Amino acid sequence: MQAIATVLSLMNPAMCASIFARCTAGQTPAEKRRDATTASLAILVTLVLSALFGARILGVFGISLDAFSVAGGIVLIWMGFGMLKGQSDEGASPRPPKPTLTPLVLFAASPGTITGVITLSVAQTGKELPMAALVAIGVAVLITWIALLVVSKVQSTAAPSLFRSTLTSFMGLIVLAMGFQFALSGIRAFFGSH
Repeated sequence: MQAIATVLSLMNPAMCASIFARCTAGQTPAEKRRDATTASLAILVTLVLSALFGARILGVFGISLDAFSVAGGIVLIWMGFGMLKGQSDEGASPRPPKPTLTPLVLFAASPGTITGVITLSVAQTGKELPMAALVAIGVAVLITWIALLVVSKVQSTAAPSLFRSTLTSFMGLIVLAMGFQFALSGIRAFFGSH
């Protein structure tokens, strides 16, 4: 249960649903369902591979979990700034670019989430499969997929532009703060261990 709570809090299905609503605005319900499934599968594959091989891959390159956390924080900071910037650019372009699910996948399977999954996997001893981490990933991705499907059903395409831009700015600020938190935690842990 603790592993599930950890992965759920790192993935934040409610925030994923908000990002998904922004990424799929103007799409048909069928396109939204397809994109919800595609994004959920991409998140699932990324996190399962991280649970199974993440610690080994970081070890091969000599990267500590602390350094990975700092790098992950920087990626989230970059995403947060991009979301904040997106608000001011919204009305500037006469034709919006084709929406992409990249921000959603990068948020849900962020370096912070990957670090958490790798940490849960490393906590299990022996050469067993990291079942706690794998079950937590499965439950968290399932809940996130359901949240995305719910948003695709109830999302109003008539939501005012000001509301969407305010929500995007708020989400950007949250992602920015999470990035700083991950980076600062990684720096503190790195210098605390050396």
